Amino acid sequence: MVVKIVHTIAWAFFAGCILAIPLASWQGKHAAAAWLTAIVFVEVAILVLNGWRCPLTSLAARYTDERHDNFDIYLPLWLARHNKLIFGVLFCLGIAFAYFRWRAR
Repeated sequence: MVVKIVHTIAWAFFAGCILAIPLASWQGKHAAAAWLTAIVFVEVAILVLNGWRCPLTSLAARYTDERHDNFDIYLPLWLARHNKLIFGVLFCLGIAFAYFRWRAR
């Protein structure tokens, strides 16, 4: 249960960073948008190095035989199942938005 809580907090942090990128850019805080982007890229690198799987998922798997898409995180099943697609698209759109806002200044 502790791993599931920590995983949910980590997910919320990175999801928040992704959602904050276009908001920071909209407010003209381009340095903040760049830092948020860098933070998310660190998480993406961690996922890539772990075969697109969060290391906390592997840790949680040691403590249960459950394997449904949200066994390791407090998210609705549909969101856990499509998390990378949803937030990957939002991340790319946020970066594009920030880039064009930065170029237009």
